[in-house]
Amino acid sequence: MILDKNLKIEKHLFPKNFFQRHSKFVAPDLIGCYLTKNNEKDQIIGIIVETEAYSQEEEACHGYRKMTQSNKSLFGKPGTFYIYKSYGIHHCLNIVTDKENFASGVLIRAVFIPNKNERLASGPGLVTKTFGIDKSFNSFEVINNNSLWISQKDSIIDQKDLIQTTRIGISKAKNIKWRWYLKN
Repeated sequence: MILDKNLKIEKHLFPKNFFQRHSKFVAPDLIGCYLTKNNEKDQIIGIIVETEAYSQEEEACHGYRKMTQSNKSLFGKPGTFYIYKSYGIHHCLNIVTDKENFASGVLIRAVFIPNKNERLASGPGLVTKTFGIDKSFNSFEVINNNSLWISQKDSIIDQKDLIQTTRIGISKAKNIKWRWYLKN
């Protein structure tokens, strides 16, 4: 995939059941999709280039033990945002997947923003900082709002363009290969 420096996109909607799959299937399919945030004055658009999958079947997932007040939206409707604060410092953006009452989500780890330093949004905390995302977006629908959304990619990314590896920054279930990133 060639990353366009002069990115202009339209809102391409996902098929209705796109997010109604396990996070390990949705996560690689989000690579190349567009994250868009409308600010008061302008719009910021980036290409998702790194994701990680989490599911209540494994202990690194916030919903592994049970539903709580803080992780309740992770058990919500597929295709909604789950925003949490990591280590009380920065917010992290996740998309709820699979089915309701089952904790499954995709963490957006990195986004490439054309005409900006490629490291600007190169980590979960930098993604939310750059896009101005906080808990106020928790439980918003991914496609049915005009503030923050994800649009479908307009070109196919071949499996050979993706690297699949273990997740990072976690202490449990470290050997599961549920992290994907764009090679270039």
